[in-house]
Amino acid sequence: MDNIRFGAFVAQLRKEQGLTQKGLADRLNVTDKAVSKWETGKGFPDVKLLEPLAQALGISLVELIRGEKDPRDSLT
Repeated sequence: MDNIRFGAFVAQLRKEQGLTQKGLADRLNVTDKAVSKWETGKGFPDVKLLEPLAQALGISLVELIRGEKDPRDSLT
């Protein structure tokens, strides 16, 4: 998985939800600095956070891992 692509996707979805980095971080019980690292491609969330992250962003785990929305995999 490409960290830069992943981070850009997370940032895009977070902004679409109207969340700040701190708001997303609070939902996941991590720091806003951790979210910043993910979004800039300097880090990657722990594997145990992937499912809660996908849920917080309103997408499927498959979409999160792929780094793109897929209407067939959407939770809505």
